[in-house]
Amino acid sequence: MKITAKSIRDKKSKGEKVTALTAYDFTLAKILDEAGLDIILVGDSLGMVLLGYDSTVPVTMRDMLHHTKAVGAAVRNALVVADMPFGSYDTPERALRSARRFLQEAKADAVKVEGGRRIEEQVKMLIQSGIPVMGHLGMTPQTASSLGGYHVQGKEAEQAEEIFEDAKRLDQLGVFSIVLECVPSALADRITREVKCPTVGIGAGPKTDGQVLVLHDMLGFEGKVSPKFVRKYADLGQVIRKAVTGYRDDVLKGKFPSEKESYH
Repeated sequence: MKITAKSIRDKKSKGEKVTALTAYDFTLAKILDEAGLDIILVGDSLGMVLLGYDSTVPVTMRDMLHHTKAVGAAVRNALVVADMPFGSYDTPERALRSARRFLQEAKADAVKVEGGRRIEEQVKMLIQSGIPVMGHLGMTPQTASSLGGYHVQGKEAEQAEEIFEDAKRLDQLGVFSIVLECVPSALADRITREVKCPTVGIGAGPKTDGQVLVLHDMLGFEGKVSPKFVRKYADLGQVIRKAVTGYRDDVLKGKFPSEKESYH
């Protein structure tokens, strides 16, 4: 049965964990969906993972729509959430135009935005227009430079309180979940206990209502960064290197293709 934003929000009251991973293409999204994940996030992290950018800032609406459409075509059960890229939700009106494109053109089920009270009007506009919204607080990659880089946020009392108040406001506005990225475990625990919607952690400790990781990180592909919070469940980078090397050697030695792999 197709998972909805409401069914994700209801998981908290049922005491059920939320499972999420990123995906950016049809093939991997299909595998993730068949594995039974609750949420497949088409993250703007694709800028660093697939496109070689140094940050998520250069990622465009065109990039995000292209990849979200591929993921949306593959998924039958999970909730497909599309990241709203940098500059696509500067105003409430622009946020609504951008979000509608994700739902209408790319078949996303919901959108994710970074920030709390500073984008309150955008979040309000989207939710009032019937568009499910996932929040994102803590280390927000689109504004990482203003936060001092890719570092833990909320270690100081004042900043922790700001993140806490942002989380409460997003919850009041009606987001169906909140991603907490790179915040102290104690802060994530406090937020999780105080808000009604599920929290989904990435580098936020074990007390959140769910977890999300970048797929390529947990599969062992070498990226530009190697966060402490990533657990590698495979080393596909090494597996692929070995396969490609074997193919190259077989071609050079005339072992591929063989008679078995030729038409007669």
